[in-house]
Amino acid sequence: MENCIRPIALGKKNWLFAGSERAGQRAAAIQTLLGTAKLNGLNPAAWLKETLEKLPMWPNSRIDELLPLTSEQITAIKQNLPEKATW
Repeated sequence: MENCIRPIALGKKNWLFAGSERAGQRAAAIQTLLGTAKLNGLNPAAWLKETLEKLPMWPNSRIDELLPLTSEQITAIKQNLPEKATW
């Protein structure tokens, strides 16, 4: 169990010096994506490298495909979203 929380404990002091609240929020978002990749059996470093290489030419309408999730997980999320309201 201790090994699971070690990265959090080691990073805690470093995160105090993120520079600003906004920088801390960005760091938290990146850590969340890397943790999600790891939980889904992906190599976080390889996923990040691949994503950063694709990102400049990737269409905004398909950005969800770059998430560190399986296609089944993305489909399930989309199916559970409420219908868009028509105005």
